[in-house]
Amino acid sequence: MIDRTQLLAAYDQQLRSEAEMTGTLSTELGIYEGGQGFVSYASLADRDGHLPDAAGVRALVASVAAWVREHPELDEVEVKTRAHDHAPGLHQALEQAGFAAQAAESVMVGSAQGLAGVQAPSGITLEQAQTEAAMMAAARMEDHVFGTQLAGRMVPELLRRQAAGEPVELWAALAEGRVVSAGRIDPVAGTEFAGIWGGATLPEYRGRGIYRALTSARVQSVLRRGVRWIHSDSTQDSRPILERAGLVKVTETTPYLWTRAGSDGESTER
Repeated sequence: MIDRTQLLAAYDQQLRSEAEMTGTLSTELGIYEGGQGFVSYASLADRDGHLPDAAGVRALVASVAAWVREHPELDEVEVKTRAHDHAPGLHQALEQAGFAAQAAESVMVGSAQGLAGVQAPSGITLEQAQTEAAMMAAARMEDHVFGTQLAGRMVPELLRRQAAGEPVELWAALAEGRVVSAGRIDPVAGTEFAGIWGGATLPEYRGRGIYRALTSARVQSVLRRGVRWIHSDSTQDSRPILERAGLVKVTETTPYLWTRAGSDGESTER
């Protein structure tokens, strides 16, 4: 039985820094298309392993603020924080630098093998969305549930990544040909992890085990790629579903957003 401490250690060792910064110019400060910046870190310790005090944390945040000022092309920057890090005064330092805390999310980790094998409820078909039309139908359903307008950007990005050989997949659950639930799975190169993202189910189809079956189908699809662990940053609404599926909350992550005055503030999905 793998306990929470072991799951958190695997998360820290494999999913922080380089794994989060695919496609960017560095392992800590990243710039994506559309003027989106992203800041993360594997550890706040210095080269000698010493963790910073409050003054040290303020200095680190000041360096991030200086980086933002040096890049006028940035419209929005996210700093990703974790609750289990030793970072005294981080919240106050980020707010003073103009970063606003967003809703905290639970970091969920669990065994991929343990999530496989769940059957779809009667009348529900599970399938990978493999055409642009199928992807758009799934993405638009997610937009409807989340109140967003990301399908027009997400689908071309998925197609581009798949054409480049990346193993990201979008799956959908259909009832009488209608998409009623959807979500992505994204194996992380160089790790034993795959992330499950964007999971959404129409309100009238919730509580039937559809999302759990969809998660199982996604996981089953990537087991052959050597995936051992599944992770997700989940809202409070989706956390109980993932816990019933066998994932464990190992920490919390809180994004802090800086938005340039006059920009629309809409973030790029990663």
